[in-house]
Amino acid sequence: MTNKQLIEKFYEAFSRKDFETMNSCYADDIVFSDPVFGFLRGDEVRAMWEMLCKNAKDFTLTFDEITEIDHEYITCKWIASYTFSGTGRKVVNRAKGFMKINDGKIIEHSDGFKMSTWLEQAFGLKGKLFGWTNFMKRKVHKKARKNLEAFMKR
Repeated sequence: MTNKQLIEKFYEAFSRKDFETMNSCYADDIVFSDPVFGFLRGDEVRAMWEMLCKNAKDFTLTFDEITEIDHEYITCKWIASYTFSGTGRKVVNRAKGFMKINDGKIIEHSDGFKMSTWLEQAFGLKGKLFGWTNFMKRKVHKKARKNLEAFMKR
């Protein structure tokens, strides 16, 4: 399987909310980061995808522009649309994934997106007024981590 095929497999599985297939694309010691969860490693990453896929409402995902930077690094643009469970508001998250691949597995994965835009969509007026502040970003990050920890204890 080529690196591009691996990334296609990952995002096709994501579009179906198939966290098991997504996680099979990762190395055991996967390292992940994004603006909401911050830095995660190994089982935390796998649990995050399981939690997000199981809780996703009205979810659709599209992806394109898979770009191989070199034999290890690849990027992909993706758009997820869903109802944010915390507020019931519709979110359209435009993101770019950055992955490092070794021996046919993703070993590093980071997703970049504009946190203030996400906060405005997810929290409405409160997100629009305060989404640019570090206070609100930290509050959302702590809540996401707390939810993940609770999910992993189940």
